[in-house]
Amino acid sequence: MKCAGVPAGFSYFMVARDADEITVIAEESEILELQALEVENGYTLLEIKVAAPFQGVGFLATVSGAIAAAGLNMLIVSTYSKDYILLKEETATLGIQALSSAGFPVMQP
Repeated sequence: MKCAGVPAGFSYFMVARDADEITVIAEESEILELQALEVENGYTLLEIKVAAPFQGVGFLATVSGAIAAAGLNMLIVSTYSKDYILLKEETATLGIQALSSAGFPVMQP
C-alpha cells in the first residue's frame, strides 16, 4: 500500500521510503491504522528458502521466470539475506507449485 505516514509501534513486515512514497507491507488487520492513499489487498507472502549467496547471478531471474512461466505476476521483496515474493491469494498455490517444480523450497513466514 502507498501511505502518507506510518505510525510507530506496529509490526509491519516492511516499510520502504523513497522520495515519492512510503510503501508498507502489513497484515490486512493493521491497514486501518495507516493513512493509506492506496491499498492492494489479497496477497500471500512467501519466503524463498534458499541459501543463495548475495552475489548469486540469476537467482531472482530464475524465481521470476518460474512465476512468469506459470502465467502469474508477483512482487519481489529482498533483504540482505532473504528474498520474499507476494502473490495474489488466488494464485498462491499455483505459484508455490511452480517454484517447487523449479527446485525452490518456499514457505509462508
